[in-house]
Amino acid sequence: MNTSFYIAKRYLFSKSSNNAINIMSFIASGGVIVASAALLIVLSIFAGLKEYSLDFSNFTDPDLKILPLRGKSFLLSDNELKTLNSIEGLAVISNIIEERVVIKSENKNLLATLKGVDENYQYVTQIDSMVSQGSWFAPGNNDVVSGMGVSNNLSFGLFNFLKPLTIYVPKPGKGQGSSLNSYFNSEVVTNVGLFSVNENLDNEYIFSDIEMARRLLNYEPQQLSALEFKLETSADEDAVRDAIEANFPNKFLVKNREQLNDALFKMLNTENLAVYLIFTLVIIIALFNVIGAIIMMILDRKKSLNTLFNLGAEPKMIKAIFFFQGTLMTILSGIAGIVIGLIIIFTQLQFEWIMLTSDFPYPVNLKLSDVIIVMGTIFGLGIIASKLASQRITKDLIKTVA
Repeated sequence: MNTSFYIAKRYLFSKSSNNAINIMSFIASGGVIVASAALLIVLSIFAGLKEYSLDFSNFTDPDLKILPLRGKSFLLSDNELKTLNSIEGLAVISNIIEERVVIKSENKNLLATLKGVDENYQYVTQIDSMVSQGSWFAPGNNDVVSGMGVSNNLSFGLFNFLKPLTIYVPKPGKGQGSSLNSYFNSEVVTNVGLFSVNENLDNEYIFSDIEMARRLLNYEPQQLSALEFKLETSADEDAVRDAIEANFPNKFLVKNREQLNDALFKMLNTENLAVYLIFTLVIIIALFNVIGAIIMMILDRKKSLNTLFNLGAEPKMIKAIFFFQGTLMTILSGIAGIVIGLIIIFTQLQFEWIMLTSDFPYPVNLKLSDVIIVMGTIFGLGIIASKLASQRITKDLIKTVA
């Protein structure tokens, strides 16, 4: 084994008398270097995009959110609220009432989502920092803050008292009514702010004080749609989740920020997997060059192989020589590619030389797991390619000297 490895190293670092084989070996190594560097860079880019998406959701989503396991709402007693407040790791709790509503502005109607929040909501999320026009509403009145898309669709702005907004919610019950008021609860509101986060939220949400939402929906004083939590900096999310589920078994559905944006993260994870498979295919194509280079080396060194065979070397040992040579070529090229990828990633993190916008650098995030994945992919496929190439050596090939 040691003899085969020693000879393989000598073969790898010595030039062939045939210049074409040297060029082919250089191309094979270069292909692996480029493919491994590209794979690491792309995986880091997708990790950066995922981290950026998660950080961006800090503005609108809580650390944890509990929803009713059944139905649209639940009753939270004072004792249950005390139990929640006693759970270690919870910094702020915000009460939420959320429902689909119809918003009317003059002769225009729009189906949207009304989210009634209390004064703690600004500490649980940072949605108030995304208000681009006007300001966040003060509690205890009929002011609302609308998404920019809702405003554009209904053609209203800020403090437009000449074009009042009316929010309608169907009343529960059966039978026929005598007027519009018999079918709907309504509230006339004033828009005091416009927020801009993303297209989905801007076109969907309108925020109000929780008491106004409670009146509109005829909710009881302790009836809520959800609770949103801000965790302490040092809190263990899994421990807090387990504590909530232990204290309220089979009552609440607990979701973290990633689960609240599961569609986005499923898309990112799917794209990440697709890109990984595509670049793995590129690596496989590059390793075909390695196989070709090894086979050409075998043919170029037939005289040396015949000498080794006459000196007592078994075909198994000669196969091992070229197996080690191909494996070493792949491993060294893969390491070189990873180093190049790391340099490019670190320079982007340090100098931000590629910008997504004029003032925002392209997000990248270097993770040890991505480095391990690239190394495992390169080394695993390289070993398979070297094994396939070395199997071309037979006793008849060794004995046949050109």
